[in-house]
This record gives sequence, C-alpha cells and structure tokens, in this order.
Amino acid sequence: MRANTLTTLTLWAALAGSASLLMTAPAQAQAARYELDPDHTTVAFLVDHIGYAKILGLFRSVRGSYRFDEATATLSDVRIEVETASVFSNQRKRDDHLKGPDFLNSGEFPRMVFTATSAKRSAERNFEISGQLELLGKSLPLTLQATWNKSAESPLGGPLRKPYVMGVSARGSFKRSAYGMNYAVANGWVGDEVPLIIEFEAVRQ
Repeated sequence: MRANTLTTLTLWAALAGSASLLMTAPAQAQAARYELDPDHTTVAFLVDHIGYAKILGLFRSVRGSYRFDEATATLSDVRIEVETASVFSNQRKRDDHLKGPDFLNSGEFPRMVFTATSAKRSAERNFEISGQLELLGKSLPLTLQATWNKSAESPLGGPLRKPYVMGVSARGSFKRSAYGMNYAVANGWVGDEVPLIIEFEAVRQ
C-alpha cells in the first residue's frame, strides 16, 4: 500500500513538474524574428562635395533580419546586408565611379554588412545599437541611434492575414578613410565623414 502511495505521489510530482515547465515556456521563448521589407527599406548616405553641398545616395538592394522582444525591448541578432553594386546617386558616371576601386570596389567586395547582438535603451522608444560595419574587407565599430516608431498589424495586409510590422528610423556615420577609401580625402574634394540614413519596416515572422 505504501509503495502504491509513493508511486502515485511520484507520478503527480512528475505531472506537476511538466505543467510548470509548460506554464513558464512562453516567458522563456525566444524574441520574435523580424525580416526587413525590401519595398519599405532605405539605406542612404550623404557625402560632402568640395564644401558646396552634400551628395545624397542610396543602395537599391538591402536585406536583413533581427530579433526583438517588445515586452522587454530586447534587441538581438541584427544583420543588415547591402549589395554595394546597387549604389545609386542619380548620375550614371558617378555611380560607376562609386562601384569602382576608388570607393566601394563592388567587384571584389560585393556586400557591406552591419551586425549587432544587443542595444542599450536610452529612452522609451530610443536605442543605441553598437555593432560592426564590414566594408572593403575590414570590420570596424559602428553605433546607430535608432527610434522605434511603431509596431502594429499593417492595414495593407490581405483579408486572411494582416502582417505585424515594426517601423524604425536609424542614424549613424563612419569615416571612409578608416576602411582605406582615401580617394579625394587629402584635398577635401570628397568628404571623409559619411552620415547614414536608415529607414525600414520589418515584418514579424
């Protein structure tokens, strides 16, 4: 009788433990994964031209993903890939020059990649994202100041499924000479500091 009682208690304890694990699983679940929507993603840059004005350019081919937990505002696994040959500044001759060895050297280095694994929250919807920018075979630190604009179901979804979308604005800058991109730096014709403008919508998977 005692053996049966012990067996029953052991069984109930095992079941209770399993139930406890099931109850805590959602709290321990990984943050949601997001993928950038290429139709609503812009990675652009500004470069000073002889002090007269800044040239605005962008990259037409960008992809990326990250993980984000809204409840804790925890960001991780950030990776944004830019196809350097997709550079566009609204002037064909200049774009060809930008793709060449004086600047992006797209033939040898087809991608520019930003990666980050964490972020520091500076305000309710503002984050400082520290990561690495890989360009021209070098990987150097880059910090982005990001604003979490909005997260909600998109009104543009179909009747059966409305995607959950997160919108972000981010800014940063780097010195191109740090990557060995020294063309026209010494004479000041082309600015060394390159401000980055990043605007994107990302879809929760």
